[in-house]
Amino acid sequence: MASQGGFLVRTKNVSKEYTFGKQKLLALRDISLAVLEGEFLAIAGPSGSGKSTLLNMIGCIDTPTSGIVCIDGQKTAGQTSDQLAELRAQKIGFIFQTFNLLPVLSAAENVEYPLLHLSLDKNERRKRVSAYLELVGVDQFSTHRPNQLSGGQRQRVAIARALITKPSIVLADEPTANLDHKTGESILELMRGINQDSGTTFIFSTHDPRIMQMAGRVLNMSDGEIVNK
Repeated sequence: MASQGGFLVRTKNVSKEYTFGKQKLLALRDISLAVLEGEFLAIAGPSGSGKSTLLNMIGCIDTPTSGIVCIDGQKTAGQTSDQLAELRAQKIGFIFQTFNLLPVLSAAENVEYPLLHLSLDKNERRKRVSAYLELVGVDQFSTHRPNQLSGGQRQRVAIARALITKPSIVLADEPTANLDHKTGESILELMRGINQDSGTTFIFSTHDPRIMQMAGRVLNMSDGEIVNK
């Protein structure tokens, strides 16, 4: 359950600076935002605007140079890499534009993979995998490897994998970028339905106008800053 009056994500004055030799790049500048439980939020902007970097901060994949990130009331600063991994495993699911499926595993094994870190027996894992493959409409491809699936089918498997641990938050980084128009629309409808049915919070980084149109709220980024609230 979300804390702090329903806010699942809070960032306060988050900045991120990368150093390349003698050059410094300020990727995020003083970002403060709050995301409510159950939101379907789009973070929009051109390439290089900082939206993927911001998603990485929220997803505990990267840490800010300054500022505070809170996930469900927990500050990420000061936590060990193991503690952050545990936070990700319990609270956060990820969907990537390149799908990031493991090529040597079947669709079912890819979806099951995040469950291997949880204390579930084999039968419980199999039942849950079957249910989520059916939810996203690819149960008939459970034994197929990623190279035997279309882009849309791979993204559906990736969505099932993101949802399998029953996270509070799903972070989707350009999830329609490598899909054709029709497939992209069906993937969006699927995610919107999951959001409405289960109350799972979705946060997208995108420049896809269809996601912005469907989103309950759009934050626009430019040069590492949110330019609207």
